Amino acid sequence: MADGFGGCRSIHLSYGRGQSYLLQCGALLLVFPALSLHPQRRRCYGNYRNPALSEATPQTKTLRKTPLNAAHRALKAKMVDFGGWDMPVEYGGLICEHMAVRTGVGVFDVSHMGCIQFRGPGSLAAVNRLCMNDAARLAVGQAQYSAMLYPNGTFVDDVVVHKLSENDYLLVINAGTREKDVQWVRQAVGAMPGVHINDYSDYYTQIAIQGPKAAAVVQKLTPVDLGAIKNYWFTWGELCGLRNVLIARTGYTGEDGFEVYVPSDVETSERVWGEVLAAGAEFGAVPCGLGARNTLRLESAMALYGHEISESINVLEANLGRYAKLEKSDFIGKDALLAVQVAGGPKRRLVGLEVVERGIARDGYPVSAADGRVVGAVTSGSPAPFLKKNIALAFVPMEMVELGTELAVEIRGQKVKAVVVTTPFYKRQR
Repeated sequence: MADGFGGCRSIHLSYGRGQSYLLQCGALLLVFPALSLHPQRRRCYGNYRNPALSEATPQTKTLRKTPLNAAHRALKAKMVDFGGWDMPVEYGGLICEHMAVRTGVGVFDVSHMGCIQFRGPGSLAAVNRLCMNDAARLAVGQAQYSAMLYPNGTFVDDVVVHKLSENDYLLVINAGTREKDVQWVRQAVGAMPGVHINDYSDYYTQIAIQGPKAAAVVQKLTPVDLGAIKNYWFTWGELCGLRNVLIARTGYTGEDGFEVYVPSDVETSERVWGEVLAAGAEFGAVPCGLGARNTLRLESAMALYGHEISESINVLEANLGRYAKLEKSDFIGKDALLAVQVAGGPKRRLVGLEVVERGIARDGYPVSAADGRVVGAVTSGSPAPFLKKNIALAFVPMEMVELGTELAVEIRGQKVKAVVVTTPFYKRQR
């Protein structure tokens, strides 16, 4: 890669029987479940830093592992502590993985995410009490972005709600907040009539296949007509010889893609992981880590818990008010959001920034107005590998949210010019 984003390394994937296949900058020729990965030549991203993975720390404690942990280590992935989980941050390099998703296809292990199921005649009422979006608008087989809020309108977590049947809903929740989320759900709506709530987080291995070639890859593994599944819809079908697999057209990269849910035993999980990568070989599929997942979601201006959303940030500040259906019956946090509106709206709002002078805006860096006053802070910042720009998300006062507003990010003691720009920074062609 050029423009200061580093080169790529080449790696060999060797598979038993003396077979060896070259992976170079996102071009994977073949992969199998039981393989080893040997680094060659140069590193993929030089001194590039994996941004916004604030939960990622050196491993100093016993960590939870997904069923694919051994597969990641066989691929020589760089592993980190992410919210108490032993997870891959990168394999062949963050830039290569990011670009593979933007131009071809990448495969992610997201089995650390949680799954909470609501069943029974009272399930819709419970979900709608708990979440800010309106699940009554969902058809069977449809999903929606939503969030669980505290009474003051700030975030417990953002979620994706799936309507499995008329009385059956699945909430997919974030990894770092799994235990907190489950406790909140039981506390907030567990006593409502006609609903049974179960935490099935450890029952599934969740694999995300993302990129413009994702549909072509998954179609090789299933007889299901994927063309009939619209964005944020899902179905049940056969995948890799497994029956009744949930196949959802969802993701966290800003690209087309699918998230599939298979049984969480290691043997099945590794087999499906390997078959997905093998099916994607002709399209340049690569395994991808959390580093690329973060830069992809940032280019697409998707919120990350603890950064753009948290228990101290309300929905309107986070610029996610379009998902809060204030016209529906009471949900937790509604009154607080209405009160903010009555008071004239939020005092600050999340905006996108493009750094137009030399420098990289990092999480937590101060944001200043033209007169030098500190007016906000960066929530997520990074070079954007596909866009070849330095971008950031930041909270600033409402009088500074207009497009084109000139601000400055303090980078190592220097004020570096930045401009408010449209988000998402990247929007895929449809």
